[in-house]
This record gives sequence, structure tokens and C-alpha cells, in this order.
Amino acid sequence: MDDLIDLHSDSYFMGEALRQARKAWEAEEVPVGAVVVHQGRIIARAHNQVEILNDATAHAEMLAITQAESVMGDWRLHECELYVTKEPCPMCAGAMVHVRFKRVIFGCLSSKDGAAGSLMNLLQHPQLNHRCDVTPGVRREECAQMLQAFFRERRGG
Repeated sequence: MDDLIDLHSDSYFMGEALRQARKAWEAEEVPVGAVVVHQGRIIARAHNQVEILNDATAHAEMLAITQAESVMGDWRLHECELYVTKEPCPMCAGAMVHVRFKRVIFGCLSSKDGAAGSLMNLLQHPQLNHRCDVTPGVRREECAQMLQAFFRERRGG
């Protein structure tokens, strides 16, 4: 019985975000992946495409938000949750607040640009119009190891 997979668990959905991160790596992008979940169902999947699209805003989270808005037929995503392999940057965290995500779940911290608790916490800033529930550290080691391996490979060893 312990081998059953809970298809509605944070670990399962983070696994789907990790699949997206692997796609980014295969495309020589920083391996970050994101999925948006509505009522236990994935409605958007994306990975970083900054280099492919030559667009600094083409982070996995931003692309997933755009897809989810299209699926929902609304820019407000207050009934949705976003899973992302790395702590969101300020740009992505700002977008998450604007679309009013119910919850943001992320894998590893980002000490250089983390805006969900590391450097700052835009997702729960008391003066903004919305605050997201935040669940950090889901499959943290896998998420961190993928990023570390990617950058080690890029540096040639």
C-alpha cells in the first residue's frame, strides 16, 4: 500500500514541474519548470524559454500563468495553485500576486533572487492587495541538484 502514488499531492505535482525543468535543460535553458493546478488537475505546464524566445520574461512561471489564464478564461487565478521547482524571482512573484494564486509551492530556495522568503517575500507582503499561501521545500533536494548539475555542466566540470 505504501507504493501508491497520491495524484493530488504536492510531491506529485512538483514531479510534473521537475519534468518541465528537464525539458528546459534539454533545450539548454536554466532548468526551471512550473505547473498550474486547478481543482486537482494540471491546466498549464511550462519551462524556462528565455534563450529560445530571446525574452527575459519567458520564465516558466510567467509562461504557465499565461496558459492558465487562457484555460480559465480569466486573468484571475484565485482558485489555482502554482508549483515551481525554484523559488520565484521578483518579476514572477509580482505576477503571482496580481493573478491572485491561492497557493504557491516551490522546490529549492534562490538566495540570489528569491522573492518568496529568501531575499524578500512579495508573495505575502502585507501592503499588497493579495497574499498567497506559500509552501517551500517540496522535493527541495531534487530541484536544487538539477540546478547545481546544470550550472556545473555549463562551467565545464
